[in-house]
Amino acid sequence: MSHHVSHPDRSFPRLHPRPAKGWLNDPNGIHYADGRWQVFFQYNPHSARHASITWGQMSSTDLLRWEQEGVALEPQPGTPDEYGCWSGVAVIDDGVPTLVYSGVADMWGHSDVMLARPAADGGGWVKAERVAAPSPESRKVLAERDPFLFEFEGRRWGLIGASHAPGIGAILLYDASDLTDWHPRGVFTHSMLPVCKTVRPANIWECPQLVRVGDDWVLIVSLWVAAHTTDVVYLVGSLDLDEATDAPRFTPRASGLFDGGPSYYAPQAVQAGGADGGPERVLVWGWAREVAADGVRGRTEEDADAVGWSGALTFPRELVVDGDAVYTVPARELAGLRGEPVATDTLPDQVEVLLSGTGEAELRLGADGEEGQLIWRGDVDGGVRVLIDASLIEVFPEGATAVTLRAYPDDREAYRLVVGPEVSVEAWELRLP
Repeated sequence: MSHHVSHPDRSFPRLHPRPAKGWLNDPNGIHYADGRWQVFFQYNPHSARHASITWGQMSSTDLLRWEQEGVALEPQPGTPDEYGCWSGVAVIDDGVPTLVYSGVADMWGHSDVMLARPAADGGGWVKAERVAAPSPESRKVLAERDPFLFEFEGRRWGLIGASHAPGIGAILLYDASDLTDWHPRGVFTHSMLPVCKTVRPANIWECPQLVRVGDDWVLIVSLWVAAHTTDVVYLVGSLDLDEATDAPRFTPRASGLFDGGPSYYAPQAVQAGGADGGPERVLVWGWAREVAADGVRGRTEEDADAVGWSGALTFPRELVVDGDAVYTVPARELAGLRGEPVATDTLPDQVEVLLSGTGEAELRLGADGEEGQLIWRGDVDGGVRVLIDASLIEVFPEGATAVTLRAYPDDREAYRLVVGPEVSVEAWELRLP
């Protein structure tokens, strides 16, 4: 028997934890504390649209079973976050988990970096009255949001995603040694670097994430183009201390697409290992938007209104750096979702598929006897792992860029695979242990 969360909408991803109702976007504030992974997310509990954004919260001991913890942060009238508590991170500051986020005061989106710490009685989060980093005064900074923190050479630094005149993506650097009082240290990096010529030009580089993998540093940014969320890209390179400025200097050597699907945006990357007793690794969650690929039947805002929910977080993934390539693989814990083997002609709504060999494969969605919609097509060059949870499809080609997709089966339809003669297929039902 399956052990899925029940939900009236067949397309609701039952193994990807989220509240039954409301709008969800960026993962935020991810950290490990008191034996549990804490994952927050941009959340509007009152409708399936982006408005009055709060931070929802959930937690897990094993990255498989999640408990919803309600709303952690919500906008307060008359304060710098009255329009919304937008994206950010968490940091353990002198032993105290602290949420670090964009407080947005108006519809124009200018934001201040704000802090919240656990209440003394252990119930909920209390916002600091003082703004840690106000909106930059420089007229060259046209927009800024999404604080991120990292440690380097024994000091703590802050990054903020930005648009820099004349409207190009940039990342601002701050000295955040004192978490309550950040000091601006100029532009950390920007989209006009030669290494970025393969990257789509963007007006804002959102949700910067800078993590270390071995000797490499990976910067992940989400591209905001003409008021639309588009691609997520990476820059991989080195970090050193600039003696002239006494600040970290990032030297990227390569760039590329972080996820090859149209549905993926605003990932959060977390240096894990040690704290949770697990291996040294970088864990990554992304926002899976209700955006289907061309030619696939999607969902309108009105469709989302009707079912009462929009958006999900991807499964947690692990970051891999291989030379100049950066890609993700399913977090090793996800093997724990694998249940009984199933036939591969018609797949259940929650399933893991392993393709091996060489040749082409297609994932289609349709009724019996129909060709159906083409959801994914790729070359199986060694292996491809596919995780399907109702409307959310995550494809992991071996040693290559993951692809996040959405599709919405109707009552007559099921997923099925079409593969060449040299491709073998195994499949297992996915279920909570």
